[in-house]
Amino acid sequence: MGFFKKYNGTTDTKLLRLERLTWGLIYGGLIVTVLGFFIQRTQAQDATGWLGAGGMAVVSGIVLIYIRSRLQDDNQEILK
Repeated sequence: MGFFKKYNGTTDTKLLRLERLTWGLIYGGLIVTVLGFFIQRTQAQDATGWLGAGGMAVVSGIVLIYIRSRLQDDNQEILK
């Protein structure tokens, strides 16, 4: 009796690209945001652009997580 469903990924290439893009946007946006915080002390005008771009990337990734949760995988196996 398992509490969590086992997820081995999808075999659909479009959904796989969407998942990779989602996590790339989230992690990349977080890195850019952290770099913006470090730049803020020396170049405040440049830091605003970095913070804005990083924040938008993270928000875009979160929106893609919601979109992916609504999509169905055509190759789903019947869970026993």
